[in-house]
Amino acid sequence: MIIKYKGAKEIRGSLLAVEGVKNVCYEELARIELDDGSVREGKVVLLEGDIAVIQVFEGTSLISLSNTQTQFSGRPMEIAVSKEILGRVFNGTGKPLDELGEVFSAVRRDVNGVPMNPVARVYPQNYICTGISSIDVLITLVRGQKLPIFSGPGMKHNELASQISRQASIAENEDDFVVVFAAMGVKSDVAAYFRSQFEESGVIDRVVMFLNLANDPVIERILAPRCAITAAEYLAFELDMHVLVIMTDMTAYAEALREFSSSIGEIPGYKGYPGYLYSDLASIYERAGVVKGKKGSLTQIPILTMPDDDITHPVPDLTGYITEGQIVFNRSLEARGVSPAIAILPSLSRLMKDGIGQNFTRKDHKDLSSQLFAAYAKVIEIRSLASVIGEDSLVEINKTYLKFGKFFESEFINQGMHENRSINGSLDLGWKLLSLLPRSELDRVDSEILDEFYIEDKDLIDFSTKLDLETEEV
Repeated sequence: MIIKYKGAKEIRGSLLAVEGVKNVCYEELARIELDDGSVREGKVVLLEGDIAVIQVFEGTSLISLSNTQTQFSGRPMEIAVSKEILGRVFNGTGKPLDELGEVFSAVRRDVNGVPMNPVARVYPQNYICTGISSIDVLITLVRGQKLPIFSGPGMKHNELASQISRQASIAENEDDFVVVFAAMGVKSDVAAYFRSQFEESGVIDRVVMFLNLANDPVIERILAPRCAITAAEYLAFELDMHVLVIMTDMTAYAEALREFSSSIGEIPGYKGYPGYLYSDLASIYERAGVVKGKKGSLTQIPILTMPDDDITHPVPDLTGYITEGQIVFNRSLEARGVSPAIAILPSLSRLMKDGIGQNFTRKDHKDLSSQLFAAYAKVIEIRSLASVIGEDSLVEINKTYLKFGKFFESEFINQGMHENRSINGSLDLGWKLLSLLPRSELDRVDSEILDEFYIEDKDLIDFSTKLDLETEEV
C-alpha cells in the first residue's frame, strides 16, 4: 500500500517538515508531488517523534504548507551504475548533465556505501604514474592511497588536478585505469574548463564527472563526493578497474556541511563546523583502498583550499589525520613562476616506500628521493643564512647548493601543464641535478647506486651549461 502524506507542518529554507509519519528512517529518500504535477526529491535528515524533516534537493520555492503530497520510498538514496557511466557527466545527485539520457541499469548502489571490512583490506602497493616529476619521484602516489592536495585560494590546484586526470597511468593494461572526477561548489567556468580539458585531450571516454556548481543546492554539494565514490567503488570492486578519484574542493564540501548542520539546529563545534566533521570526512576518505580477492583499486586525491593558507584550519587539519600524506602548495613558489608550486619539504606520501623500488619503479628511486629531500632541505637553510650574511660571504660548497636549489625548482618542480614525463625520465633528471653537487655530499645514497647513477662526464657539463644559459635568458 502506497502512503502519501498531504501538506507540510513547516518550511524553513530547503527543509520541509512533514507531520504524522510512520515507519520512516533517517536518510530515506522522499518523493514530493506538487499540485501542479511537478515532482521533487529529498532525503530525511531529521526525525523527531512523528515529524520527518526532509532536505529537498531542488529547494522549496513554490512549495506551500498545503500544495504537496509526500511519499517515502523505504530506501536510501541510490544511483544506477554500469560500465556505461564512463564518459558521462552528472550533477551532484547523479542526474545526467550531458543530454545523453538516464543510465538504465539493474544495478543500483546506496550512495552512503558499505563499510569496508578492515580484515579484507590489502596493504596498498604499486604506484600510479602522474607524469609529474615532483609527485612521481618525491611524493609517489600508490594505488589504494588517499593523498590530499592542500592549496590556497586562487592558486593553480585546478590545473594540477586536470593534468593528473589527463596523464595518470599504470604500468599494466591502460584500459583498466579510469578517473572519477567530482567538483563541489565550483563556478561554471571552472566546470567548463575541466570538461573541455578532458574532451580536448581525448581521455573523456575513461572519465566520469560529477559536477556541483556554486549556485546548486547545498545538499547536492554534500551528496556529490558520495555519488562519485559510489560509482568508483562499482568500477573498482565489481568491474576490477583501477580507479583514481579526484575531488575538488573538499573545503566547499565542509562549508556546505556546516551550513546544513546549522539549518537543522545542531550545536556547532570549532569555527562553526559540526562536531562530527572528522567522522564525516572519514566516511568519505576511508572508502579508498584495495580489497582482498578484488583485482581493482580505489585511489583518492581530494583537493582542499586552505582559508588564509592556514594548514591548521579544521578541514586540512582533520584531513591530515585520516589520509596517508599530503601534497602542499606554496604561494611564494607560485609567485616566482614555479608551476605546479609544490612545497617539497612539508609534502609527503606515507605509503611511498612500499610502492617504489626494484619491482615497481627503479632500484635507485628510494635513495634518489631521500637525497633530493636532504639536499633541498640544506638549500633552504643556506638561503636563510644568505639572507643574513649575504650570498657573497658563503663558502663555495654553500654556493653550489644554492645553484642546485635554483635548478631543482626551475627544472624539476617546475613543469609545463602538458608536459608528461616518464618515471625513468624524472629519475634521470633527478640524478643530473644531484650530480651538480660533489659526490662526497651525497651521504643518503648507497655506494653501489652512486657508482651506477652519479654523472661525472661531459653530459653533465653540457647539462649544467644549458641550465646556466636558460637562467641568464630569463
